[in-house]
Amino acid sequence: MTATKRKKNTRMRAHTTHGWGSMKKRRGAGNRGGRGMAGTGKRAAQKKPTILKLFGNAYFGKKGFKTPKSKLKSKEKTINLSYIEIKIDKLATKKGDTFLVDLSKYDKVLAKGNLTNKFEITCKSFSKKAIEKIESAGGKAIKCS
Repeated sequence: MTATKRKKNTRMRAHTTHGWGSMKKRRGAGNRGGRGMAGTGKRAAQKKPTILKLFGNAYFGKKGFKTPKSKLKSKEKTINLSYIEIKIDKLATKKGDTFLVDLSKYDKVLAKGNLTNKFEITCKSFSKKAIEKIESAGGKAIKCS
């Protein structure tokens, strides 16, 4: 009387490869030769002419959904108060104890940073905090169109 031997696959449950080595050796796709575009001759060219003849050029390549674009960032050109303070010699001209800064090429002045000098800044728009900081330093925020 022979002993009944358990199947290998019952002993290999929870092992990724079921004891058959590398994943690519047995693809887990039954008798269909892989999944997706496997075996269509993408690397070995001998099948390509037949596939092209039967299905045309549309067979190869990517189709369907496009990868989602990252959220559109605002195209506003902004500048921080800290940058104005650092680049004071390039951006500003001095008139008495006040520095005049023309930022008409920028869309908005933001409030990051602190001001140690009086500034009279001309720009298209300002954030609320930026206006507060400019005025608390003794300056003015002038809106231009």
